[in-house]
Amino acid sequence: MAIRSVILGCGSYLPAKVMTNADLAQVVDTSDEWITERTGIKSRHIAADGELTSDLAYNAALAAMAHAGVTADELDLIVLATATPDNTFPATAVKVQARLGMTRGAAFDVQAVCSGFIYALSVADNFIKAGQARTVLVIGAETFSRILDWNDRTTCVLFGDGAGAVVLRATNGAGTSEDQGILSTHLHSDGNHHDLLYVDGGPSSTQTVGHVRMRGQEVFKHAVVNLADVVKEALAANGLTADAIDWLVPHQANRRIIEGTGRKLKLPAERVVITVDHHGNTSAASIPLALAEAVADGRIKRGDLMLLEAMGGGFTWGGALVRF
Repeated sequence: MAIRSVILGCGSYLPAKVMTNADLAQVVDTSDEWITERTGIKSRHIAADGELTSDLAYNAALAAMAHAGVTADELDLIVLATATPDNTFPATAVKVQARLGMTRGAAFDVQAVCSGFIYALSVADNFIKAGQARTVLVIGAETFSRILDWNDRTTCVLFGDGAGAVVLRATNGAGTSEDQGILSTHLHSDGNHHDLLYVDGGPSSTQTVGHVRMRGQEVFKHAVVNLADVVKEALAANGLTADAIDWLVPHQANRRIIEGTGRKLKLPAERVVITVDHHGNTSAASIPLALAEAVADGRIKRGDLMLLEAMGGGFTWGGALVRF
């Protein structure tokens, strides 16, 4: 017997404003062809003036809770992954907690940039396994448009805003890979690569928010290696081979990285969830956004085995094997 964290429901929220590559070409020296060829991105959503990360997170939470059939008084914990909080403090999670009307338990943020949702999922899963929580809301939410340098065409074309969420609940499983729920999570980081992907500001250093800075080609090389390794690790931990995977639900950073990971797993393209073309890179929100879309349109069904993986600034990277 084993305690498993089962995904009861998932939901998402995207800001109304859509910015296409053609729109970006009016702002910075770029073109639809240049962006599409290198990234696979065609458009992204941008938060409206006054629309905060907590607003996106709250709306995604409502959608996930409705899908799960769960009310705020059933929640024991909220774990919110974001690199773009509303304020330095308090945590964006407590603002969501208050708006939902959740009056018990705890709420806090985790920060692992694009790997944030995997980290948050791992934290929530371990709270459930330890018996400290039964029902947990896990959110990834970002307003990355607020930390972009709109004169830097190498970064401003990549990112978008959005939020996704899942509701987890403790369930008894047999302790095998056939169980429904989170089978395992795997987290890694290496702070030696700080200068390849970072924001050049912060309360302690510059007293400003700063902007995203990235050496794209170097990040790409590390991503290919690290993601392949964490995929192998997740499969080995569960005594499975790649052919057991029904769906790859990856962080949506670059179409070439996603397709390369799919090929390594020998997964047909139709078994890889890709939303980067219409979401861009939404950092911690990208995996739950992709998951919510594939569940909503009927691709991902109950019993399907999903591999979730991501890499972000830090570097951080991680994976999760989950039976939906």
